[in-house]
Amino acid sequence: MKVLVTGAAGFIGSHLTGLLLQQCHEVVALDDLSSGKLQNLAAYQHAPGLRFVQADIRDRASLMPHFAGIDWVMHLAGRSDIVPSIEQPDDYFDVNVTGTLNVLQAAREHGIKRLVYAASSSSYGIPDVYPTPETAPIRPEYPYALTKAMGEELVLHWAKVYQLPAMSLRLFNVYGPRSRTSGAYGAVFGVFLAQRLKGVPLTIVGDGSQTRDFTFVTDVASAFLAAAESGICGEAFNVGSGNHYSVNLLVDLIGGERCYIPKRPGEPDCTFADTARIRAALDWAPQVSFEQGGAIMKQCMEDWNDAPLWTPERIADATRAWFDHLGQ
Repeated sequence: MKVLVTGAAGFIGSHLTGLLLQQCHEVVALDDLSSGKLQNLAAYQHAPGLRFVQADIRDRASLMPHFAGIDWVMHLAGRSDIVPSIEQPDDYFDVNVTGTLNVLQAAREHGIKRLVYAASSSSYGIPDVYPTPETAPIRPEYPYALTKAMGEELVLHWAKVYQLPAMSLRLFNVYGPRSRTSGAYGAVFGVFLAQRLKGVPLTIVGDGSQTRDFTFVTDVASAFLAAAESGICGEAFNVGSGNHYSVNLLVDLIGGERCYIPKRPGEPDCTFADTARIRAALDWAPQVSFEQGGAIMKQCMEDWNDAPLWTPERIADATRAWFDHLGQ
């Protein structure tokens, strides 16, 4: 197949690009490089089936020609992180909602065979049920989660109304090599690895008993491939590890001193995907255990040498908008 991957130079996108190339697909790797890095694709730069395109999904006119002759679209481009979405909601809407509309319209015009959208488990908000099934209410707590949910609504609506062969994957707490090492305060794995390298205490939110469904990036990439190869359209599936693990366990895995910072409003005490549907429908299951994934992260810890060092004071400053707007 000829596959267009949006956000291909990003964390998940680069791993998915590599998997598609290994499976002998041609890949058009599209990214605006606003957050992704070309070096994430360096391992594949000599692959005969790879072509990189720098383009912005907000610009439909420049986006449209790159869909010509494409069989599959893997739509991963988008804005992430909570605090920037609170501070810049218009930018998040432009990219995550309008950008997704542009991708859908380009895919529709060029008659693509499959489209798979990267949705976010954060759209569940604080669920009532664990493990959380796809039937759980969508209750986003902040603009990032809202715009990802709106993007998914567009994808599923286009599948229903225009018969676009599209589906959505709701990703839970993805981690692994090439996860972001710069920019806004974000994923706990990267924060902890940078702190461990610099020999400062690991900043634990609350008491650390909260659990997360940490899902390794190669398992996520394989879920996208399984979704593209399936004949299923108009549905959403959870992608998770099949378990959930406390932040304290993660700290034990990484090692180092600890310090504690205030619990944040709008954050669930647990994220835990019910993956029964994707296992049954796509014959997909995660392959990398938390212990295996943690060991891999420790092996590439040096990648976080130049990452921002988040101290309690810097975190308090960076998350002020979070408390100001969500703590009411």
